[in-house]
Amino acid sequence: MGDEVDRLTSAGAWIWDRIRSAPVTCVWLVILLMTTILQHSMSPRHLNHVLGHQSTNIVNLQKDPFQVLLASLFWLDGSYWFPYLILFCIFLIPAERWLGTARFVVVGLSAHVVATYASEGLLRRAIASGDASADLVRIHDVGVSYFLAAVAAVLAYHIARPWRWVYIAGCVVIYVVPLLSHITVTNIGHACSALIGFAWYPLTRGLAGQQWDPMVVVRAIRRHLGSRRRSQCSE
Repeated sequence: MGDEVDRLTSAGAWIWDRIRSAPVTCVWLVILLMTTILQHSMSPRHLNHVLGHQSTNIVNLQKDPFQVLLASLFWLDGSYWFPYLILFCIFLIPAERWLGTARFVVVGLSAHVVATYASEGLLRRAIASGDASADLVRIHDVGVSYFLAAVAAVLAYHIARPWRWVYIAGCVVIYVVPLLSHITVTNIGHACSALIGFAWYPLTRGLAGQQWDPMVVVRAIRRHLGSRRRSQCSE
């Protein structure tokens, strides 16, 4: 019983440490949970209206750019919340803990703004030249993916070599390669965001803390499993 209490106490302390050291990410997750619950309670027509007004499309960026750039970060376009919980825990919480809240926000918001204007600007040119439908000026474009792509990219500099290069290759495959085969607003935004994240390398220089080495984790797991087997055999 005492061991179970100790484990629960340790787990609670570990969770609280993560929440305390990544406040923006954790508050953001709570807000996304609330808006996701809200949108699943709406009728399709009402949801379409709400997301249309929160989207960073060409029309809204011309009318009220600050409002839609901010509001679009708090909606998931009808998606489910749980996959984002996993992604935030894997990428955003470690990044905020490592970078610090201010740097974390700078990296993510810069990508969100620049990638939005880059992708929508190219779409506007395509519409003007007749290469895209004029109806696309009101497309739905909400979510956290541009912010997430930039933070995932900059997190590469927290990973020890040679694993850093493997991670960077993975980011390129996920965020850049799709643009080569299918040019869309979203693919342009993702590629742009990842490149912005990589470009923030100077912001990461001199940060305290050891680089994360996957092999250290693997060896720790092996030691833990080995000690458990030995303790079971001794019993």
